[in-house]
Amino acid sequence: MAAATVDIRGYCDPAFEKVRKTFVANFKAGKERGAAAAIVIDNKPVVNIWAGNAGFTSRRPWQENTLANIYSATKGVTAICAHRLAEQGRLDLDRPVAAYWPGFEKKDKGHITVRMLLNHTAGMVAFKRRQPASALYDWNTMVSALEAQSPWWRDNTLGYHPVTYGWLVGQVIRNITGRTVGQYLKEEITGPLGLDLHIGLEPAQHHRCATMVMLRLPTIHKDCLRLTAEMIRHPFGATSCAFGNPVSIATGVNTAAWRGAEIPSANGQATALALARLYGVLAGGGTQGNTHLLSAESINRCVQETSEGMDAVLKLRTRFSLGFMLNQDNPSGSMGPGRRVFGHPGAGGALGFADPDAKMGFGYVMNKMDTFILVDPRARRLIDAAYECL
Repeated sequence: MAAATVDIRGYCDPAFEKVRKTFVANFKAGKERGAAAAIVIDNKPVVNIWAGNAGFTSRRPWQENTLANIYSATKGVTAICAHRLAEQGRLDLDRPVAAYWPGFEKKDKGHITVRMLLNHTAGMVAFKRRQPASALYDWNTMVSALEAQSPWWRDNTLGYHPVTYGWLVGQVIRNITGRTVGQYLKEEITGPLGLDLHIGLEPAQHHRCATMVMLRLPTIHKDCLRLTAEMIRHPFGATSCAFGNPVSIATGVNTAAWRGAEIPSANGQATALALARLYGVLAGGGTQGNTHLLSAESINRCVQETSEGMDAVLKLRTRFSLGFMLNQDNPSGSMGPGRRVFGHPGAGGALGFADPDAKMGFGYVMNKMDTFILVDPRARRLIDAAYECL
């Protein structure tokens, strides 16, 4: 997008003018098609800006209520649901998954705890048996396939669960609450807080979704090239199956089937402000108005590292608490200088995180997808600017 056509809409507190300028710079450098960024400090929005086009071939302007697919940033949202149940005493994170999901113990899975699902050490990273593309949108089919699946390993190896995480944690939530993850999220969290964030979007709202656009191959980042090479070398290995089985994981994001399904690891639809406000509640102490989300003790649990090391799926070092990525030991995984930051990035660039020490919630969404595996440089530039403004 040419510099002359960058039209930034929304609100930015003068104290955070550097964030707005950085947002403009991302567009001027040709890094964005459409995007939004938001920052909440002490439960007060100080930045909520957007610009560009929400469509691919059409010049449909990005609007305040444009929704973007946030991919794996959905995992953090799902984790918040699990932590809320744990705080209420309805979920014991150290009990076997089978205590909440009878039948899960089959195929040598009786040792797997809920904690292991949340911190990616369960070894249930992918389906070994090829699944049809349509299975991605059929919850019962995916759950049955997981029951029939044995772990890829049993030694607490850290291996990111890019898609199966949603059904694994989601089925535990469903069996405890009697509600789908999307229903629980809406009724217990996003509805009371007034957040425009959805897992399983109603058809009447699909017109608000941005069209996600993949970058061309020459722009692939080295981490993604490493991942792609692993998939080519081992087409039936854990990494290849985790990202490509069912195959529609990579191709269906702009379809009505994808947007309407509940895939609590990958298909959340959100505005940047919704992500920033959600994490802002956690950064601000866990309560906003009359709505309690999590206690200080629960938030502290979100911050504590529970798994770390060379990731057997992503093929780089990662750090997790229970359901959240933490600041990584490499620059590409940085969510700023905060020592207690927790959140989750999504494929292509989306990101939401909380910094309890700064009382800051951050949200960034876009539709021009980049190939960085952890934190996208566009978001990192905005984060750096935000901390300079504090």
